[in-house]
Amino acid sequence: MRLRKMLAVIKTTAGRVALAVLTIQLVGASAARAGGAAQGGVEGEARAALVQAFERLRAGDYGGVYDALPSASQRRITRARFVEALGRTRGQFELSGMEIERAHVAGDLAVMDTVVYATVRKPVEAEGKIVSRQYMVREGGRWRVTTGDGSTVRPLLAANPAFARQYPATEPRVYLKRDGRWINLSALQGSRRRK
Repeated sequence: MRLRKMLAVIKTTAGRVALAVLTIQLVGASAARAGGAAQGGVEGEARAALVQAFERLRAGDYGGVYDALPSASQRRITRARFVEALGRTRGQFELSGMEIERAHVAGDLAVMDTVVYATVRKPVEAEGKIVSRQYMVREGGRWRVTTGDGSTVRPLLAANPAFARQYPATEPRVYLKRDGRWINLSALQGSRRRK
């Protein structure tokens, strides 16, 4: 399928793809891809929370993924609605892992630059990856994974300006593999919007 046609197909199912991207942004990596040996201390605890959320998502335990959200996110969406929305993504992609490229913890905040790998099943079959920045917050002694949407991240960073200056929010970059090369769909869609 030609790339332009592939983008058109993806655009027609933008809501489903956006939900899939948001879902993938909620999660972390498997221990094998988390950067080698287990980390100790606070950073290790944050990484472990991300790994647990990933494993729950991969297993279809969407209620467990909901439990990993911060209270601000849980106030915005009910458990039933969240579980139902994630259930609709079943069959659209298969998570194959994630790498945590960089991690930093400052008090009750953490940031992790990640690459999530998946096989996209719908609307087209392809290998995919999402490069994104994950924010976490410790609440009640537990690390919580913020969602990738701005409505959760913006207030968190606004309340912590020094952390925000050091680790500003970034737009996720979505890639599909074509002919052995990663094609940045985010850049292609951005250039189409500017025309």
